[in-house]
Amino acid sequence: MSARRSGYFVIPVLALVVPLLAAAPAAGQSDASSMPDAYRTAWGHPDLQGIWSSSGATPMERPAEFEGRATLSNEEVAAIRQATEERNQQLLLANAQRTAAGGNVGAYNNFWMERGARTNRTSMLVDPPSGRFPPLTPEGQKARIGQPRGDDTWEDRHIWERCVTRGGMPNAMFPRSYNNNMQVFQTPDHVVMLLEQVHEVRVVPLDGRPPLADNIGQWNGDARGHWEGDTLVVVTTNLDHRVSGLQPWSAFSSHDGSGEDMMLIERFTRTGPETLEYEVEVHDPQMYTRSWTVAYPFSLSPDVMYEYACHEGNLGMEGILAGGRADDAEEAAR
Repeated sequence: MSARRSGYFVIPVLALVVPLLAAAPAAGQSDASSMPDAYRTAWGHPDLQGIWSSSGATPMERPAEFEGRATLSNEEVAAIRQATEERNQQLLLANAQRTAAGGNVGAYNNFWMERGARTNRTSMLVDPPSGRFPPLTPEGQKARIGQPRGDDTWEDRHIWERCVTRGGMPNAMFPRSYNNNMQVFQTPDHVVMLLEQVHEVRVVPLDGRPPLADNIGQWNGDARGHWEGDTLVVVTTNLDHRVSGLQPWSAFSSHDGSGEDMMLIERFTRTGPETLEYEVEVHDPQMYTRSWTVAYPFSLSPDVMYEYACHEGNLGMEGILAGGRADDAEEAAR
């Protein structure tokens, strides 16, 4: 694939479905006869439509204290949720007491956070079995050391910071601190996912059409879907070479990423009236020595989704670059 591939917008991933406090089933092992007709479309496919919300409360990697454990007991989950709720209430009170008119309000306070509820998994990483990312390649180690984001050009800033995408796939699907909502629409030959942040639309054809040419790259790649039993499987290729699968993904600029060979396999499985399990298998040979898989549940939301407008007009970018030019002028004057 050409390093000059240009791309701009949307594309899918794969997932699977599981109850909030249950471990995920193996991908693609659902029984086609097990799903009630009430959760099927008029044309017989599993009905994934609705507004779904995910949670970033479960850590991406397994903490050392849970080494060797894939899941927690219901009692442990309840204790973590209670402690989290108490801490959040204390933060809300502290924010309310210290914010004064005309003062420095700082960044988003806890009122705006939407971390969701902890599941019984000790990590969202389910493969490798350790719940930790696999070793980095030499290129991954080099990128991890990296350089801090600069202010010479807008490309020094992250693509989420630039309001282009939440980070390209697979990061566009990962739950963060807020706005972790996805609305799904279906037809017999397409599945469409509207992601609240950053107002991205992923269109997944199911009609067996060929993929895009190798020289066409997109921030969210080129997705093709099919059904395996009751699981929607989405394979995504043609990711723009500037998209990075390296974690933590937000630490990098928009200049360099994981190259053109990253490939994703996602699975979406409806596991109940209000639960959808998502799984994504990430093949990133430039950054990691082996593939890795993340899985977590979505819950059906009774709320509506509003427009996520990012920082309208990109005034933040204007301030960052203007500050950089001011620093350059001060340095030149010395």
